[in-house]
Amino acid sequence: MKRLLLASAFVAAAATAMAQGTVKFSNFSTVDGINSPVFAPGGVKLGSAYLGQLYAGPTEGSLAPVGSAAIAFKDAAGVGTGYIIGGTATLGNVGVGATAFIQLRAWEAAGGTSYEAAQAAGKLFGSSATISVVTGGQPPSGPPLVPAPLTGLASFTLVPEPSTLALGVLGAAALLLRRRR
Repeated sequence: MKRLLLASAFVAAAATAMAQGTVKFSNFSTVDGINSPVFAPGGVKLGSAYLGQLYAGPTEGSLAPVGSAAIAFKDAAGVGTGYIIGGTATLGNVGVGATAFIQLRAWEAAGGTSYEAAQAAGKLFGSSATISVVTGGQPPSGPPLVPAPLTGLASFTLVPEPSTLALGVLGAAALLLRRRR
């Protein structure tokens, strides 16, 4: 009898540890009241030449990429540009019904397949403010919880890598100095 109880407790603990929270990976939803397009400098909404990925964690300091690959922004002749509709995202590092801290990161696809690679390549990149949501998913017991929408997600604009800005400022300064002579 003790072995059966011990085995049951072990299975329950393992199931709880393996339960992963879920969120709706979308920055647009009329149902959830989310309308947070992402922009390139100059106010142009991002299209398929840009990638986005959720970063999530149980604390703001523990954000990690969600999923194995980034998703391209929509680009259907101007309809849907600036938006990612990625479906349900499973958070490997946050449990069901737990608070997850989430950030949307976006970058120029020409910079590589990750946010960090695009930064290193000097391409456009940017990230949303971090939001917190209570995750959905299938708990070990009870009914499933609906994947959490990214309520509170705000629009943002990508920026060039800082050294690119510095070079631009130096170039402008050199032109001004040359004109004065």
